[in-house]
Amino acid sequence: MFELNGKVALVTGCKRGIGKSMAVALARAGADIIGVSASLELSGSDVEKEVTALGRRFKAYQCDFADRDSLYAFIRQVQKDEPVIDILVNNAGTIMRKPAAEHPDEYWDTVINTNLNAQFILTREIGKTMIARGSGKIIFTASLLTFQGGINVPGYAASKGAVGSLVKAFANEWASKGVNVNAIAPGYIATDNTAALRADQQRSTSILERIPAGRWGEPEDFEGPIVFLASKASDYVHGTILTVDGGWMGR
Repeated sequence: MFELNGKVALVTGCKRGIGKSMAVALARAGADIIGVSASLELSGSDVEKEVTALGRRFKAYQCDFADRDSLYAFIRQVQKDEPVIDILVNNAGTIMRKPAAEHPDEYWDTVINTNLNAQFILTREIGKTMIARGSGKIIFTASLLTFQGGINVPGYAASKGAVGSLVKAFANEWASKGVNVNAIAPGYIATDNTAALRADQQRSTSILERIPAGRWGEPEDFEGPIVFLASKASDYVHGTILTVDGGWMGR
């Protein structure tokens, strides 16, 4: 039920961290991978090497998800090159930190365009072809800030809160059409996005004290969840936000 042989997965934000682990996990389960990030090497990336070492095909693209023209150009090209995309992983995202009273328009616009607008447009366009075929799996990367407000990241919190509702909105319309739309909400994970938090000894200590598992998460913690949501094992799962957080939300 967890095999993905013959499937094609498009994974955004796959150059490093959680996205890279997701792409490699999907390849290990049998899927060929289309990878896209703003700065992904078009040849010879680490994620490409890991995917191809598993005997799977890897095709790389670059796209600035904050730029609408770049996004549409990518969509046109990838749909021309890969008419059938079975799995879409909306993982690309950014975070910009500054207190709300000082948070500039440029921060807000960049984060909302990348984390929300681009994901809606990409899902709408790829989702159309899934609906036409009567099957597809779409997985968003949400956040603990889908449920909470965070500190000094109002744009990020707003975008991830909206992603949670967007997942449910898509699922409500597409579940009956054979397309599963769900999300994974990472907890506090040791990636580039959390480098500033981990460097702040006081914040890092307070965070660890609230994680029942007693550790920061690792990108590898997402390999099982992404394969589950991309495979037949999750065929009756729709509109769900799966927390992978070491027990944070349970506490």
